[in-house]
Order: sequence, then C-alpha cells, then structure tokens
Amino acid sequence: MDGQLIAFTGIAAGMVTMPGADFAVVVRNALDSRRAGVATAVGVAGGLLVHTALAVAGLAAVLVAVPALFGAVQLLGGVYLLYLGVGALIAAVRRTGAHADSATGPAAAPADGPAVHLGTARSLRQGFLTNALNPKAPVLFLSLLPQFVPAGEPALPRTLLLATMVVAMALVWFPAVALLVDRLGNWLRRPRVTRALEATTGALLTTLGGILLIELVLA
Repeated sequence: MDGQLIAFTGIAAGMVTMPGADFAVVVRNALDSRRAGVATAVGVAGGLLVHTALAVAGLAAVLVAVPALFGAVQLLGGVYLLYLGVGALIAAVRRTGAHADSATGPAAAPADGPAVHLGTARSLRQGFLTNALNPKAPVLFLSLLPQFVPAGEPALPRTLLLATMVVAMALVWFPAVALLVDRLGNWLRRPRVTRALEATTGALLTTLGGILLIELVLA
C-alpha cells in the first residue's frame, strides 16, 4: 500500500466516524430495535455511495458549480434534518408525559406507552436521505479525492478505489454503532436515558438543519 493510500485511509476513517447527523439517526433508530438501527446504517452507507459515485462520475463538480442546484439540495437537506429533529424532540416530550401519567395514574402503565417500532424500509430511507441530502458531502469528496490520485496515473480507477474504501468503512462503522447501541439496550432503553438520547439527537438534528437553512439564506 503506497503512502497516499495510507494517508487517505486515515482521513477517510476520521471522516466516516466523526459524529454528525448520520451518527445521530443511527443511534436513535437503534434504540428502537437492532433491525431498525442496522437498516439505518445501511441506508447511510447508501447515501454515501451516491456522493462517491457522483464524485467518480464528475457530477459533483456540476452540483457545486450550479448555485441553484446546490441550493436546492441544501434546502431539502436542511428541511429533512429539521423534520427528523423535531420528530425526535416531540418523541422525547411524549415519553416525558407518558412517564408522568404512569407515575400519577391509578394503574401502573408502561412508562413509554405502547411500542411502535420503526419499519425496516422507513429506517433504511431515513439513513439514506440523511446522508444523500447532505450538501457538504459533494464539496468534500470533490476536493478530497483528486488529492490522492498520483500524478500520471489514470484518475478513474484510483478515484473508484478511494470511493469504494469510503463506502466500505461506512458499511463497517455504522452497523457496528447500531449493534453496540443494541448491545447496551437494557441500559440505553431505560425511560430517562431514552428521553435524554431522544432530546439530544433531536436537538443535534434540529441544529444541523437550522444551520443549513441559515447558510442558504445568508449565501
């Protein structure tokens, strides 16, 4: 393995494992069930595959070069993150209300109310859209991948290799996160911990979505 490939592996690993909206969505859905968490993780990797494929095909340059197109992706991404974030905050509030009702009511009811589990398709879609609608990713890959193509070497095979490495890392990291959350499920699914995680991920997603929209308005 050459030096450039080693350096790229480290940078890509840091990029994939850095907590962000995709990490928050995987953790939140993994609290619902192992299947939902893993499906979300696979969806995140699928969204990443879209960005790497665009970079390999050179279409990311078009997206970045056309302000209206880039703005549309940013708008969709910001709105979707707000949708997920507000949904998580509402869920946290409902859990708090359900816990209060169960504590004061005459009969002991489950603190979190009846379980309504996320479907696999919905979890997969949430993971995919969270990553695919990230407007920062095309810029990142467009600026990053060419730096690790040695001079005089055909760009397409090398870029394809780098893109494949990134997606492979995501397919390892995010399912591992989902499985770890599921493994710690007995503790993480305690009512207070669940509410705290719902509120934290909701606040994070809402903040990230708000930042995207504010940047769009100020651009």
